[in-house]
Amino acid sequence: MTDLFSPLSLRGLTLRNRTVVSPMCQYSAKDGLANDWHFAHLGRFALGGFGLVMVEATAVTAGGRISYGDLGLWNDAQIAPLRRISDFIKSQGAASGIQIAHAGRKASSPIWWRGSFNETEAEKAERGFAEWTPVAPTALKHAESNKMPAELDLAGIARLRDAFTATARRADQAGFDMVEIHAAHGYLLNQFLSPIANRRTDDYGGPPDGLMRFPLEVVEAVRAALPAHKPLFVRISSIDALPDGRTLDDSIVFAGELKRRGVDVIDCSSGGFDGAAVKPAPLYQVPYAAAIRNQADIRTMAVGMIAEPSDAAAIVDRGDADLVALGRGALDDPNWPVHAARTLKADQDYLLWPKQAGFAVKVKDRLLKR
Repeated sequence: MTDLFSPLSLRGLTLRNRTVVSPMCQYSAKDGLANDWHFAHLGRFALGGFGLVMVEATAVTAGGRISYGDLGLWNDAQIAPLRRISDFIKSQGAASGIQIAHAGRKASSPIWWRGSFNETEAEKAERGFAEWTPVAPTALKHAESNKMPAELDLAGIARLRDAFTATARRADQAGFDMVEIHAAHGYLLNQFLSPIANRRTDDYGGPPDGLMRFPLEVVEAVRAALPAHKPLFVRISSIDALPDGRTLDDSIVFAGELKRRGVDVIDCSSGGFDGAAVKPAPLYQVPYAAAIRNQADIRTMAVGMIAEPSDAAAIVDRGDADLVALGRGALDDPNWPVHAARTLKADQDYLLWPKQAGFAVKVKDRLLKR
């Protein structure tokens, strides 16, 4: 019997199983506000049996959005639409989570499926179009196609730390069971961590302690802002996959510092900087989760091209990670956990289905002798 469908307790939260929906940007908000698309998109995963459903990277400031279509939680008006989503997710037996983020020098980018700022004037008005000058630890572009960022001064760094803190408090008010801080994929906190993007010569740059300083300050502030019973995750890029970039050893050290500051789970991704030599393939990031879990002695979440139920079960059963997260796999099959439970013949077979559907599906399978 696999532990993939066993509960996991994190502080005061108990997840019904180890399957997680990764935060996935939808680029479908106006002025940062969640809408019916986000409700339907996220609600279906709770119906599908996931243990934890996480809302996409949600900006801590308007200028921290990747694009003008991103969700935000920088003001109180944005709480209620997210509360509606969180309440529904929890009503279906899943836990609700949110990833809070700032895009740094990758902000003010075009919506990815458009490829450029090609909106008509009518579309701009309808969708809340905006573009702006991003900020970063150092005035270096992410890539030639990105805007040149303004370098943050010390006052700006303090304001962003406070913005993460205020957003975490709003996330608590919105009823989320846990919060994840986004420190991966070449976004702001990853930019501070990496010498690829951080060329500062003050206390927020230079040696490893300086590179980690701002991300750790954010973590400390967010941990203090959240109730003690709510878990805190941090998503990291385990490797930059670039010459002179961060290595797995650097991430193991960072994970140890995060654990000392009350982080409960490290969400182990990779890459994010222009030109990174990351080649996605099945299970390609699982070794990072295993190494960080075992060497930093902290719970981890594996993510990245995990598709087969047997693979997900093996990750948990071998002790490579405590949680398994799906992104595109969940988009492809929002009912992945209930299907995986049937495939693996788990005790929760059919019990993960909503009561409105489980009996009918069970009868259907009996008739088809599945």
